[in-house]
Amino acid sequence: MSNLYHETLTKMEKTGVDKEYVNGWACGYFHNPKREEQRVNDAYEAGYNDGVAQKTDGFKAWVKK
Repeated sequence: MSNLYHETLTKMEKTGVDKEYVNGWACGYFHNPKREEQRVNDAYEAGYNDGVAQKTDGFKAWVKK
């Protein structure tokens, strides 16, 4: 596993990013199949898309306030 994966997850968790986004990002990063349609939400979808693209800064919009 790359440092990018660990560093990004650690950063998101310390920042307080929505767990659905984090889960989606991790699944997308490894190109896992998406969840079933009824379990997908906006945060998961955004995280999944960013993970597939290995985008590490898209989580800022999903920080819980």
